[in-house]
Amino acid sequence: MSCLKTKDLGLRRNERWLFKNLNLNIPAGSVVAILGPSGVGKSSLISCLSGSESPTEGEINFECKAGEIRNPENISPELGIIFQSLRLTEHVTVLENVLYGKIAQYGLKESFFGFPESDKNIAYETLKELGIAHLAYKWTSQTSGGEKQRTAIARTLFQDPKFILADEPVSNLDNYYSGRVMGLFRNLASQEKKIIFCALHDPQLISRFANYALSLNPERPENWNLREIKPKL
Repeated sequence: MSCLKTKDLGLRRNERWLFKNLNLNIPAGSVVAILGPSGVGKSSLISCLSGSESPTEGEINFECKAGEIRNPENISPELGIIFQSLRLTEHVTVLENVLYGKIAQYGLKESFFGFPESDKNIAYETLKELGIAHLAYKWTSQTSGGEKQRTAIARTLFQDPKFILADEPVSNLDNYYSGRVMGLFRNLASQEKKIIFCALHDPQLISRFANYALSLNPERPENWNLREIKPKL
């Protein structure tokens, strides 16, 4: 069974600790909401967990299955990331952006001559879940901010990782689609035993869909707090 553990994790930037002595043991099937005011270190924590930023101290371990421990440097493709900047390719279709979620798993032939039809069907169904299947063959550059955000979410879901890190994944979405996205995350965690970390601001989304709330403390970075939540579905 998967789990994510940190040991004495800390990040210092510009002579200031963002978080310190962070010890987590998150079991499979969990949605963790990361809380705190702007600038407290939510995105920085996600960067550390993803391996895009090295922590000042401590360890991060992903256990994909019993006895198989990986760190952020060798967890790919079991780790999916929804970036705040989205990182989409603008001048390809929405469907192609979703298919790029598995680009590392395709061979040269598939990448050059086109993606497998079976994967196209799965990618299309993922877009359908997020309400943007009608945009599948539209240039990504011609879509709105909220549509781009859902495209980035679909790309990560299509990748089918065991762990998902999402940096404010619903910031451009209305209440309906925010709830729909978080509901998908909640179902993936509970049914497929994934672990999902989300930087979130909306208390209602947190109380409805998260299993844990991780609060970072800007004044005393060692005084982080992890509390369990019973989702209200």
